[in-house]
Amino acid sequence: MLPGFTNEEKITLYGISGGIPEYLSRIDNNLSLAKNIEELFFNPSGRLFEEPSNLLKQELKIPQTYNGIIAAIASGSSRLNEIAAKVGIETSQCSNMLAALAGLGIIKKECPVTNPGSKKTIYLLADMMFRFWYRFVQPDLSRISMGLGKEVCKEIFSGKIETHTGYVFEECAKQFLVQELSRKKFHFKSLGRWWGSNPAEHREEEIDLLAFDENNAIFGECKWRNTRTGLDTLDELVRRSELLPRFTNKQYILFSKSGFTAGIKNMAAKRKDLFLIHLEDMF
Repeated sequence: MLPGFTNEEKITLYGISGGIPEYLSRIDNNLSLAKNIEELFFNPSGRLFEEPSNLLKQELKIPQTYNGIIAAIASGSSRLNEIAAKVGIETSQCSNMLAALAGLGIIKKECPVTNPGSKKTIYLLADMMFRFWYRFVQPDLSRISMGLGKEVCKEIFSGKIETHTGYVFEECAKQFLVQELSRKKFHFKSLGRWWGSNPAEHREEEIDLLAFDENNAIFGECKWRNTRTGLDTLDELVRRSELLPRFTNKQYILFSKSGFTAGIKNMAAKRKDLFLIHLEDMF
């Protein structure tokens, strides 16, 4: 599928389209990835230029308020009170509207995977196309409408897209682990992200991926960057894993866009609890 595009570009495109067949059918294999996205999203006559707005109008009453909620989440607000304050509505109303958006698959609630009932609930955009559109298209609608969409798109593909795709890479890593579970390479019952307090350092810590059952855990880190992943990343992941002493058997898995240093490859050759997954291994 998508001949002519590199695996890195396929991950990026997945993070923009959400893998929706109808959207992918609009991709012209004779154009570059950036040019395709420019024509679809950053051209006032593009097929996806107004797609999220049109979908909200079809599915919801008072789409303007829902639009504000989605925009707030896209800009970094993730907790109920933060979102409600940014939109200017009561938390009870915001909670009901978030539930409606979750029902449509546009947003999702997330808790630390080890504590599903935690009060640390956050809200994220589950629909990747919405996530891309509200992060990069909606803030620049005026410039795009003035015919400056090419410049806006160029700015995004000059570096901004990398942070967006980093999250997408984490989602792809989850899918990879589920696939490996079905092949019985790994064993776990729960999978997700973890975050919590580090009492010694008085700060919050995060772990990209945590897959576990009663006593066993796989701790994962995803690096979407243009440098090779090395021993420092492993050391940091091991340190964070110590915040969860309940797991007696631990494994570590690193996902990297750009590969691994010789040092960590040598380490992986000696350790049975360490797995290195390059982007190319996921296809």
